[in-house]
Amino acid sequence: MVKMVSHGKHIALIVQQLNKFNPENQSVEDFLNESAEMLQTLNVTEEKFVLDTLAGCIEYKSLLDVVVNAFFVRDGKYCLISERNLYVVICYLATFQLEELGLQHFSRIVKSQDTAKMHKFLRFFFNALYLNTWIKDEWSRFYDSLYVKESWIDPLLRWQPKVQQLIEQLMDKLSNRTTTVKTSTVTQPKEFNLTVPKPRAIPIPLPIPVLEKGPPVPPSTYKPPKEKKQLKEVKIKNRQKAEDLLLKANTNQFKCATTNPKKGENIHNDMKSRPAFQAQKIQSKIDNIPIKLNAAAILREGALYQRKMEQELKRIENLLRGAGDPSEFLEWQKQMRGKDLKEQLAEIKCRRLQGKLSHEEAVLAHQNVTQENKKKADLMREEKAELMHQYAEKRLQEQKEMRELVEQVVEGHKNAKQAKLKLQKYKQQIVQEVSEENRELLRQALEEEEEKLRKRCELIQQIRAIESLPILKHKFVDLTETGGHGLICEMSIVELRERLALLREAQKAAEEEKRDQIIHEKQAKEQLLLDKLDQISVFRAELGRAAALKQEEKKRKSQAGESHMKDERILNLQKKIVEKAMERKKQAGLLKITPQKTSIASRKDSLQWNHWKELEESRERRFKTLQYGFMARETAQKMAVYEAARSGATACILRSEVK
Repeated sequence: MVKMVSHGKHIALIVQQLNKFNPENQSVEDFLNESAEMLQTLNVTEEKFVLDTLAGCIEYKSLLDVVVNAFFVRDGKYCLISERNLYVVICYLATFQLEELGLQHFSRIVKSQDTAKMHKFLRFFFNALYLNTWIKDEWSRFYDSLYVKESWIDPLLRWQPKVQQLIEQLMDKLSNRTTTVKTSTVTQPKEFNLTVPKPRAIPIPLPIPVLEKGPPVPPSTYKPPKEKKQLKEVKIKNRQKAEDLLLKANTNQFKCATTNPKKGENIHNDMKSRPAFQAQKIQSKIDNIPIKLNAAAILREGALYQRKMEQELKRIENLLRGAGDPSEFLEWQKQMRGKDLKEQLAEIKCRRLQGKLSHEEAVLAHQNVTQENKKKADLMREEKAELMHQYAEKRLQEQKEMRELVEQVVEGHKNAKQAKLKLQKYKQQIVQEVSEENRELLRQALEEEEEKLRKRCELIQQIRAIESLPILKHKFVDLTETGGHGLICEMSIVELRERLALLREAQKAAEEEKRDQIIHEKQAKEQLLLDKLDQISVFRAELGRAAALKQEEKKRKSQAGESHMKDERILNLQKKIVEKAMERKKQAGLLKITPQKTSIASRKDSLQWNHWKELEESRERRFKTLQYGFMARETAQKMAVYEAARSGATACILRSEVK
């Protein structure tokens, strides 16, 4: 049995060491060695007790944490978490050291601590029901259940009646503390022997400062900004434009499918003004591939064919009344367009040759500029070498002056360092004296704050215990009664459910009626689409016949290329280009360019020549395509006039396609 006098001091020392221990950064052996060095002031018995308790708390930490965590969850809700290691130490002594210490020594250790805390913890831990149920089960997770029962649970149950007497003693001590009231003598006040103060002189009143009047608030503060009004006006204008565009789109929704003769003439005029473009001719057979159409496409195509039929009927009526045949006009139009096209091609070729000539002149000018730049570069190199020599001499002179200045500054720094060290020592002495006084004041203030905090925590625990008492409130609801708010439209929950059921039935009936109506409308629409499809198939058959006639007409006429005479301006420009190229080659020979540069220049010239050649070939192909397009359009118009005499519908379709 261990005999010690200051039990509270030793328990506080163990708790303090446990608070410092961190298993992640420190091993158990190093921690125990450091603790042994700190406990050298104690005797051998006390040091052994403290070290054994520390080692046991660390070794059986998992078992002790089970009990302490459950205590904080159940009975110790209002205990401080900073006192957790205190309960760990008491739990270890009660579980593993109670046989060795004895009940008398264990009771002294318990009584040296706070009575209320020890009473609450021991009452929780030595509860026979807890020991036989969940504590035993939780400890059996870490160790064998038979070993747990024989080594720890059974000894605790044997000591439980004697420890219960200790718990009752602690309870009596708590009850005596609360009932006894200390009587204190009434203090008699005495007058202070104070010296009579001398009358003070009346101070001269200071003049009251007058604040300057601030600037008035600008009137723009209470007015809305102009930007908001401008944005509002812009929004209104944009909305009006959008509404106008929507109205036009709704009125002209099928206008894209109709042919406008005025628009066609405008397009032809634009084609005359633009430069000629020739796309590559692709000869392929046109196959009538079936395409699946949706409802909108069927209606749109049916409306288009209907309008074409009406226009063709009007045209035939005009012919029967005596209108003229447009074939002569179309022939004249073809000739004029061919003539204009030749002039445009000649003009384009002239511009291309002029561009080529200007390119040759630019190359010559570039070569002249390179010669001048070489001369200027040589002069600048000589000037640069002379300036660098002067700059090097100047830098050497500046380095000498800087060395002298650095030596002077170093001597001044040596004297300043000695004075600085003396001043630093004097300041350190002052700081040490002030820090000792501050430590004493801080210690006193900390003790006062701890006492206040302890009293405040006890008061909070009492208030929380009162608030944790359950309050039972039962309220029964009758679904057939109204809320009683005094409103006209009040109704009970039962009535509300009945009305909702009636509304659902009415809604289902309306949905059924709407569904029948939609089915009838859908059937009518499908019938309309079938009629339109029949009409479209008839028109497409006629279109196929017209396309076959057009293809036969194309096969009859062979494509003959016309050789157009070159203009005198073009010949003159070509001669000038050849002369400039010869002059450029001579100039390049005089410059004596390196083989690598000459190869690059020759490569560039070949690329440029290929570029001009490709441009010329593309323009010739474009001319042939345009010429073929005019011929195909002319033949189509003649076929339309020919077929107009035979039937109305076929000519109508062909004419719309030609336009």
